[in-house]
Amino acid sequence: MTEQFRTAIGASDATRIRLLGQDVATDLMGKVGFGELAFWLVAGARPTPGQTRVFEAVLVALADHGFTPTAIAARLTYLSAPESVQGALAAGLLGGGSRFLGVTEDAGRFLAEVLDGGNWDGLDEAAWDKVALRAVKGARAAGRFVPGLGHPVHKEEDPRTPALLAIAEEEGLRGPHLRLFEAIGRVHPQVLGRQLPLNGAGVCGAALADLGLPVDLLRGFALLARAAGLLGHLAEERRDPIAMDIYRTVDRNTIYLPDQE
Repeated sequence: MTEQFRTAIGASDATRIRLLGQDVATDLMGKVGFGELAFWLVAGARPTPGQTRVFEAVLVALADHGFTPTAIAARLTYLSAPESVQGALAAGLLGGGSRFLGVTEDAGRFLAEVLDGGNWDGLDEAAWDKVALRAVKGARAAGRFVPGLGHPVHKEEDPRTPALLAIAEEEGLRGPHLRLFEAIGRVHPQVLGRQLPLNGAGVCGAALADLGLPVDLLRGFALLARAAGLLGHLAEERRDPIAMDIYRTVDRNTIYLPDQE
């Protein structure tokens, strides 16, 4: 008997391509946006218009943030191997970790761990502050950072944070993860002794978790968004290259320190 392999994602034959139970050519193309499709592929259910709006706002928020290490890596790889766009994109995406992009998943995981098993319906702001204070104190006692706090550029406020919170509120999707994240923003100075902004990657993780997406896949959505930004950087590198200048600046300012016997 021939072994069979199951999938509910998609399949094709000589005349038709099926995806998520739909015909790609007649049911999806020109009728479903890419963000909606990406959500659908992971969640296994078609998102509502409100869910799509919040999800796509997250993708836009994470698409690019200037000359971050991911963008620089992509440009330098393209300089070295201009025949390999896929290599340049991969180089940028491989840099998505605990300091850049990965915070989206780290924040979602942290919030989900705090909320796990609880009933959070109907809590007012003061009650959320108590939950957040316990969480921040627990992280501090364990020697852990609270993901989503602080930003290397936006020292006072990350402009993406209030914008995404407002969109989630408008769509009725400001759920427990976002409410806990906001509360952390209010109470953390009591524990840390200083005020830090809630960064965009963190609020994106909270919003994605409130959409019911698996927290262990949230970094994938950050990478999906950043792939678009990196492709934009590569297109700009073709029009107005800077990678050679970056390479020469480092190379010409290198101090060689030979090993001392």
